[in-house]
Amino acid sequence: MTDSTHAKGHRQRLRRRFIDGGRAAVADYELLELILFAASPRGDVKPLAKRLLRTFGSLGEVAAADTTRLAAVDGVGDAAIAAIKACRAMAEEMIKTPVQERNVLSSWRALLDYCHAAMAREPVEQLRLLFLDKSNTLIAEEIQQQGTIDETPIYPREVVKRALANEAAAVILVHNHPSGDPMPSAADLEMTRRIRDALRAVGIELHDHLIIARKGHASFRNLGLL
Repeated sequence: MTDSTHAKGHRQRLRRRFIDGGRAAVADYELLELILFAASPRGDVKPLAKRLLRTFGSLGEVAAADTTRLAAVDGVGDAAIAAIKACRAMAEEMIKTPVQERNVLSSWRALLDYCHAAMAREPVEQLRLLFLDKSNTLIAEEIQQQGTIDETPIYPREVVKRALANEAAAVILVHNHPSGDPMPSAADLEMTRRIRDALRAVGIELHDHLIIARKGHASFRNLGLL
């Protein structure tokens, strides 16, 4: 049996086992193999799957790794990066579905789950703006800024501009702390106050500011900071 025949047989068996048994039927490296099959039509991708898991520690960390870190792993090219990032994007869309065009207050847990999946493992700070209408329905989402590992430049004027453009009645700020600690800093408090006041001047409510981190989340409203 040639190497290519063996690899083809392995792929067929692994696909069938996954189709029949689902996630519980495959190990972490095998699930990653299934993803990498799309990047490498032939050959054995098991060593690469195991190398990625050794490098990043878990499937979640592989999916969350930025393209530079992925590309630094021996054997990872654009096709593998695209396959991994496509799976992450699909997972985020699935998690986001329960909160799209729905009342955010009644879907709060789903919103937190989505924000955590999308942002908790990001290596740099990122600000997202969630725009709500008068019935607190999520009508739009935008990534406003990306910064460094511990700072995101945020301009109240731009937040107001985008809120008006989306005809929002309220805004939720969401940003991540790559450090893992979700508790707000003094800079977070000052920035939130400035944005709240700028939005209030044009009749738009700052509904909440969420900080997302690996260790959990913090809500300014729940903390009594809004």
